[in-house]
Amino acid sequence: MTQPRAVQSVPVVELEAVSRTYPGFPPVKAVRSTDLVVNEGDYVSVVGPSGSGKSTLLHLLGCLDRPTDGTYRLRGIDVGKLPDGKRTALRGREIGFVFQSFHLLSHRTVLDNVVTGMLYNRTPRRQRIPQATEALERVGLGHRMGFTPMKLSGGERQRVAVARAVAPGPSLLLCDEPTGNLDTATTDSLLDLFDELRADGLTLIVITHNEAVSLRADRRISIIDGVLAEVDT
Repeated sequence: MTQPRAVQSVPVVELEAVSRTYPGFPPVKAVRSTDLVVNEGDYVSVVGPSGSGKSTLLHLLGCLDRPTDGTYRLRGIDVGKLPDGKRTALRGREIGFVFQSFHLLSHRTVLDNVVTGMLYNRTPRRQRIPQATEALERVGLGHRMGFTPMKLSGGERQRVAVARAVAPGPSLLLCDEPTGNLDTATTDSLLDLFDELRADGLTLIVITHNEAVSLRADRRISIIDGVLAEVDT
């Protein structure tokens, strides 16, 4: 896997009075005047019930949506001021995503799935297979590279998804209910992997409704009705 980046003084994530309101009658205030700072190497969980604003927050943090108000800086870059093309490039370069559904190509090998994930972030062609191989070995799947996802367990598929997300060397790993399709033992194994990635210097934000999953993080953020609050750990 690519070496972790040197720690910098600029936060990875910085939200200042960020809000996201959807038009309607009345308007829906999904995220309300939020401040949040996430530094390099932080492991943060965001926990809240359904409809609390977790998905909207994920879309904002992942540069999939823009704030209605406020400022979002990703590694010091004001995302809201970027045109769509540069915002997409920044997302591909700096953010890896892991979702509840694995989103793997069933007819392609495990290695192909990880390599394919690097087509969209300008990873040079000569680096794709070595980085993909290293990432799969890092998540314990070096012996499964020639398999297709259908021959893997649910936990192994999620590890492939993690390898695909971290292979390009992002600054931030965003995880949306990553254990939602896993049993308890497999969940614990995946969370152990997250601990290892964090120890390597990766910054993680895990969005979950599962209290036990959220407790594995060093920082816990609750979100209720679009309002964020830091929870003592």
